[in-house]
Amino acid sequence: MKKSLTTLTAVLALAWTSHSQAAEPIWDGNKVEMVSEQLAPGAYAYYPQDAKDLNAKGAAAATSGGLIVGSKGALLIETMLNKRLHQQVMALNKKNQAKTITYAINTSAHGDHSYGNMYLPANTRIIQHANTRNYVSAHLEDDKAFMLKHFGNGRGIEEIQARTGDILVPAGGSVTVDLGGRSVDIIDFGFAQTGGDLFVWDPAAKVMWAGNAIIASKPALPWLLDGHLTQTLDTLNKVYAFLPADARIVPGHGVPMDREALKWHLDYLSAVKQNVQAAIDKGMTLEQTVKAVAMPEFGGYSLFGWVHPGLNVPAAYKDLSKAR
Repeated sequence: MKKSLTTLTAVLALAWTSHSQAAEPIWDGNKVEMVSEQLAPGAYAYYPQDAKDLNAKGAAAATSGGLIVGSKGALLIETMLNKRLHQQVMALNKKNQAKTITYAINTSAHGDHSYGNMYLPANTRIIQHANTRNYVSAHLEDDKAFMLKHFGNGRGIEEIQARTGDILVPAGGSVTVDLGGRSVDIIDFGFAQTGGDLFVWDPAAKVMWAGNAIIASKPALPWLLDGHLTQTLDTLNKVYAFLPADARIVPGHGVPMDREALKWHLDYLSAVKQNVQAAIDKGMTLEQTVKAVAMPEFGGYSLFGWVHPGLNVPAAYKDLSKAR
């Protein structure tokens, strides 16, 4: 996960440059306005007000999350980047339910999904992957430095202090929480982006919160931040097989999507795997492979120009070369 932070820093540096010559943040934590959408009784998605428009044109949206409510308590999904955004989702919580926030979950260690932990009530139990807690405990200051560089000073990042998990999901494991007449499953399906990725499944609502393992709907693409193309593809195939046909997915940075929308991500990763493997079989170098595996049919994502050639193809090349 430390390697993932280094890679993410390099990749977002490119995004920062391409986004604006004035070094504007990719999205501004001082300006984002969060809204809620009820997906089923007691199940809500939280996402930025402009997420639908941004997703449609393949642009970057701020963090999405949600809330699941039972008869005894509620589960908050993602605690957001800073105090301002955390307070917005807590206000939405108050509007959408009258129950105590019994649990809060971080789907990864990324700061925009977990920095708000420190503002939760003391009696809220935080659920994290064991790898996420280990990462935050060891690397919070490094992570904050990265977030300040790419999301800007004065966005409430400077004051963040670590608050890590009370309930830990082991590698390959799962945890089920009872909210009172409503059980929610938190599952590690395998490596998806950070090595500490969790999926939240509400069987009553048939809704899954996926975090950054699924960034947003088409034309957004997966980010192979720490490599592991084959594992990531296997994991997302497991998720697709697990979900019923009428399930909905709340991605890490977008509006809810249908299960079938996940096929776009699977088709992309499958095509990357096939095309990069063909290049390796021909004896191509990495540079030659990047040029050969252009895949313009997936080019609608506004960040395609650096995610695909600068991150995903090199990651796939390294991963598949090891398998030879």
